[in-house]
Amino acid sequence: MFIGRVLVLFVGIGFLSFDFNPEIAASDYIEAYKDLAIVEMYRTGIPASITLAQGLHESNYGKSKLATEANNHFGIKCKNYWTGKTYYYKDDDQNKKGQITESCFRAYESDIDSYIDRSNFLAQTERYEMLFDFGKTDYKAWAYGLKVCGYATDENYAYKLLSKIEKYNLDKYDTYEDPFKLLIKK
Repeated sequence: MFIGRVLVLFVGIGFLSFDFNPEIAASDYIEAYKDLAIVEMYRTGIPASITLAQGLHESNYGKSKLATEANNHFGIKCKNYWTGKTYYYKDDDQNKKGQITESCFRAYESDIDSYIDRSNFLAQTERYEMLFDFGKTDYKAWAYGLKVCGYATDENYAYKLLSKIEKYNLDKYDTYEDPFKLLIKK
């Protein structure tokens, strides 16, 4: 009886140490990628807040298999023209019988490559062209626009992005100075 209680206590303590805390994960993710999101904002015009919110959401705070094994932080699938590395896992694609099948996702050498490719993907894909009529501080228009343009199938996608932007005050990064401009002044 005593050994059983000790085992339960030990196992319980072990599980507590592996709990996922989204607040800590979000803070770590934002700290790790905010500068990259700002650089990409100045390079392409995509708000840093949108980039960070999508990265948080699509990669489950950087903890998803797609992010950790393929460095894909934005859930971008291969498309027929993709010639880079690939990574397969079950997502939302179905076969003719309605069964979930493995989807082909882009795989990257680094997180930086994922961020750059995602920006290029949005900037160079015709269906996202309308987004670039919105300003870099109009994160609400970008969030709703991404949903309208078909970035995600989730009906609540825009709300989920806005929720993260507002919860973590990500819009403050939309007004940060261009880091390259600061380097040039030195």
